[in-house]
Amino acid sequence: MAHESIKVALLGAGTVGSQTARLLVEQADEFERRIGARLELTGIAVLDPDQVNDPWIDKSLLTTDTLELTTRADVVVELIGGIEPARTFVLSALNHGASVVTANKALLAQHGPELYEAAERNGVDIYFEAAVGGAIPIVRPLRESMVGDKINRIMGIVNGTTNYILDEMTTRGLAFDTVLKEAQAKGFAEADPTADIGGFDAAAKAAIMSVLAFHRDVRMDDVHVEGIENITESDIEAARAMNRVIKLLAVVSENEQGISAGVYPIMLPADHQLAKVSGSFNAVFVEGEASDDLMFYGRGAGGAPTASAVTGDIVTVARHRVAGSTGPSIPLYSNAPIVDASQAHSSYMVRFNVPDNVGVLARITEIFAQHGVSIRAAQQHEQEDAQGNHELWITTHSVSDHVIRETIDDVAAEKTAGAVISIMRVFEE
Repeated sequence: MAHESIKVALLGAGTVGSQTARLLVEQADEFERRIGARLELTGIAVLDPDQVNDPWIDKSLLTTDTLELTTRADVVVELIGGIEPARTFVLSALNHGASVVTANKALLAQHGPELYEAAERNGVDIYFEAAVGGAIPIVRPLRESMVGDKINRIMGIVNGTTNYILDEMTTRGLAFDTVLKEAQAKGFAEADPTADIGGFDAAAKAAIMSVLAFHRDVRMDDVHVEGIENITESDIEAARAMNRVIKLLAVVSENEQGISAGVYPIMLPADHQLAKVSGSFNAVFVEGEASDDLMFYGRGAGGAPTASAVTGDIVTVARHRVAGSTGPSIPLYSNAPIVDASQAHSSYMVRFNVPDNVGVLARITEIFAQHGVSIRAAQQHEQEDAQGNHELWITTHSVSDHVIRETIDDVAAEKTAGAVISIMRVFEE
């Protein structure tokens, strides 16, 4: 069956939506040759048409009736974000026989399995490369290229704002608040940066990657989340002294205990590939059983880079429609347990501020032993503060999160043992 055109409806004309429209207009001839049919923009849904002034957007295509637009397209591109009304619009498109392309990580992290099932039921596609890692191709490799392998773990820097902040703190020695203000001024951070610095943006991406890697219904609420808002200059210096770098990672893994998913700051060896990812760049490190280690690196945000991933999905689903086919489904067959965050294991580095008194170190190590926490190394620094206290660093072997925190609480309760400065995970191979 010949296709003269593929009707595309665009929901949203913000930063990414505008750049997607530009690519569809400027690359129309090239895309037609790749697809075998012309991509025809049939409508662009926006809240206020008067606010749209991009030269490549035909104003006659603008509409505020988003729901109606989803009923008259072959491909619906959802770029408005959020849960509702985006979920309603995506379901309407799927149920009216349109394939969907979306960059909406929050929606997929909360309702992904429902949408994947709706796409399969209606015999259409749902593609979402731009939802994780911006321009980085990571969704398609997990969904298609690696289906012949068993993925054991994924570790990713998937939020450019937090990586920029930590990188500036590390390379320039700046305080967190100072760098955050700079990031906001440069457009790397939102006016309300909570989703980024609190780790919630990365957590949504962790949930999506878990579904693709482990074929299990993993939602945002299943992801343990810690942000970077409490990282200090002294934490950065402590990491440097250990030849390590602090990064905010999304980490998902599967082992005999089950599936775990978390977002948290962690001290990486300075020579680890992820430790070298600078600025607002993203990178995802995948450990496959047969493929071994793979890393995907590139621009994790920005209008044009993200739009490149969106248009890549548009071309793909348009090709499928011309061929009368769809891409692979997303099977969710696993019933592996989801490991509670408190049971997840890691090595930790705990920094104490301790008085220079006989028996302090012995008492702290005694409390660690009472909780069954094995100490890898202990180091007391000679430099004193104004009260004559020293910093004591204790690095542990692998221990569950709830055990190390109970241990630290008991040390803190010992008034003569000093104070806890910080606790942070330490990456060990």
